[in-house]
Amino acid sequence: MENSLWAEKNSWMNWNGPYFNNPIYEKAAFINQVGEKWIAEDNTWSITYNNEIIGTVSYYYGDGNLNKWLEAGICIYNPEYWNKGISTIALKLWIDHLFENVTNLPHIGFTTWSGNNGMMRVGEKVGMTLEGRIRKVRYWQNQYWDSIKYGILREEWNNL
Repeated sequence: MENSLWAEKNSWMNWNGPYFNNPIYEKAAFINQVGEKWIAEDNTWSITYNNEIIGTVSYYYGDGNLNKWLEAGICIYNPEYWNKGISTIALKLWIDHLFENVTNLPHIGFTTWSGNNGMMRVGEKVGMTLEGRIRKVRYWQNQYWDSIKYGILREEWNNL
């Protein structure tokens, strides 16, 4: 794929934990590798808009096999759908699902980085609290960024 086309189609990677260097899959490899894993683990759902898959929500446990620290994630892949409130709606629905059907834990969180203002706004809009800022630990594009942690307690969520 031509570099400018790749950059345009994958600009979401500049915001979704860009320091992770996640691979980009062609469609068949994505379906056969990532898709099968998502189905088996049931920890990732697609976000659709006008019958098109535009992103995902997911969860994982931040403490390995203890399963006492649940983290949520969200990504909208196409910039055409950014800044339209879709992430806020999807994350609210996802947190509802997690608290109601996945976990009895008292807390759900997510982590982003200080360069991702959009994700920080989404956390605030859904009612999460800024719980932590670890300064200058994420290195991206030749500079250090802060790691930003948001979270919400079950009783806070139920009172929104």
